[in-house]
Amino acid sequence: MLKKGIFSTLLIAFTCLSAQQKPVQIAFLSDVHFQDLYGNFSDNDFNGIVNPKTGKATILRTMDSQLHSTRVFNENYFAFLKALDDIAAKGIKIVAMPGDFSDDGQAYNLRGLHRILEAYHKKYGINFYMTTGNHDPVGPFHQDAGKEDFMGKDGSPLEIYSKENLAKKKQHVITKDIAESGYIEILDELKDFGFYPRKENLYWSTPFDDHSYSNYSYSNALHYADYSNRMYEVSKGFSVPDLSYVVEPVKGVWMIAIDGNTYIPKDLHRSSEDATNYNGASIGYNNVLTHKQHLIQWVKKIAKEAKSNGKTLIAFTHYPMIDFNDGATNEIKNLLGEKKWQLERVPEEEVAKEFLDAGLQIHFAGHMHINDTGVKKLGDKMLVNVQVPSLAAYLPSYKILTIHSQDVMEVQTEVLNNVPRFDELFPLYEKEYGTLQQNHDKILWNKDILKTKSYHDFMLFHLKELVRLRMIPDDWPKEFIEKTKSITGKDLLLLSRNLKSQQKVNGIDMDSFQQWNFEDLLFDLYKFQSADELARKDISKERWKQYQVLIQSFEQNKSQDHFVLQIQSVFRILSLLSNGDPADHFEIDLKNRKIKRL
Repeated sequence: MLKKGIFSTLLIAFTCLSAQQKPVQIAFLSDVHFQDLYGNFSDNDFNGIVNPKTGKATILRTMDSQLHSTRVFNENYFAFLKALDDIAAKGIKIVAMPGDFSDDGQAYNLRGLHRILEAYHKKYGINFYMTTGNHDPVGPFHQDAGKEDFMGKDGSPLEIYSKENLAKKKQHVITKDIAESGYIEILDELKDFGFYPRKENLYWSTPFDDHSYSNYSYSNALHYADYSNRMYEVSKGFSVPDLSYVVEPVKGVWMIAIDGNTYIPKDLHRSSEDATNYNGASIGYNNVLTHKQHLIQWVKKIAKEAKSNGKTLIAFTHYPMIDFNDGATNEIKNLLGEKKWQLERVPEEEVAKEFLDAGLQIHFAGHMHINDTGVKKLGDKMLVNVQVPSLAAYLPSYKILTIHSQDVMEVQTEVLNNVPRFDELFPLYEKEYGTLQQNHDKILWNKDILKTKSYHDFMLFHLKELVRLRMIPDDWPKEFIEKTKSITGKDLLLLSRNLKSQQKVNGIDMDSFQQWNFEDLLFDLYKFQSADELARKDISKERWKQYQVLIQSFEQNKSQDHFVLQIQSVFRILSLLSNGDPADHFEIDLKNRKIKRL
């Protein structure tokens, strides 16, 4: 009996030790852009149009609007559930959401998001920690708004607005639940998901709390969590909220959620309470440096406290801290201009330097809907910026951070290739396409997207249509695109080597280069911009070898012809975007300031 008691005690001790040694894992889900397909409005009985496939009423946006946007609005609903199911199956208990968790912070979407997060918390014990993005809120305070591209009964666009005077067409729906919520409404609805302390948190604080970690109390944290205690002066006489916080969800790990939204007033002579008198926050950290310096001082304080108390500090915000173009920014700027390719969102070098000096080492960001890793080293310091892709864009993925020790961490990218129900809305898009066909002036989207068999293929098709319908017309010079319209890979090969059409290149199958054109090249370029090294899986090995030949050939080409120089620049950008730091599965060694692929 005594032996049995000793064995039981040893077994319990061993079990406890194993539990303590299990590394902490955090899943990062960014740019979910949640829109509640099956939600409802509190003041209007409109609940969407009935899907003949399911018999369910559905509030959805048109496919046409999705294919002109950098994100889908509808299918990401199913991708979000799939990601949460994956995370639950992996036994991960901490999920960080670096902003744009909603589609413009409308009340009905916030309610739907709350229901889902609460359900996964109760069923699987998952704790969610959010920070705000430029779509939640769109501005610091509540403002009337709406969309003109919801789907109506006959498949044509339907306007839904929060005020009658915003509607432009006779057929429309009016509901206050489509207005864009401000900070206070978001805080009230989602306070349980990081924005307020929970009793089980070991620590929770904001930039406006002057208490140290050593004298932490839950009641004090609750006091500083209140909306009225989270304001700062962005410009003289203009006070706006800041929902930044730091939390210790498990012993030894501090997560710092930085609210990078900077809403700068347009006119200092207008009212500070006028919701329309603020510029959007999409620029990110460049505006934090000029208008939100208190955040940098706070990060410095938290990093110092974390170090002195032996805590591992993980930061997450909506906005990137390091250039995400793998060294191609200047090349893109010279080719396309300063205001193309979302270059205004690229953080200045000073951003990384400031936060590096403040003591940050690991930072997860979203906003750009891309997969990327950026590294900044200064002296004996290193800052790693991990770009978390969006579930609503190619390549739909989330990241898992595994903390092996204070110095060694692992990052893995989980791609959502297969998503149950991703094609649930296809019958409604069929109806929309039929209606669009009657309007002969409209550029039609490619109906073949409705033949896709997986979420991966659907999102790849979305990117292809986005490049065709928006990126090429918006980003690229018209004259250049006209010149490249009929150019094939073979033409590019001949051009790169100053050869004529009838000439051959030794050791190269010219016919294989003939199989693709310049638009295919641009599509592959955008694949790399979006998915980094993971784009390789969506480009054939033969095509990739051909690109390597062309990259080398154009690099050696000494022509000063303007068109040749433009093509040369395209291949230089392709080379840089396809050869960045590891962005799939890698280890971060903070002590030795190294990153290695796994």
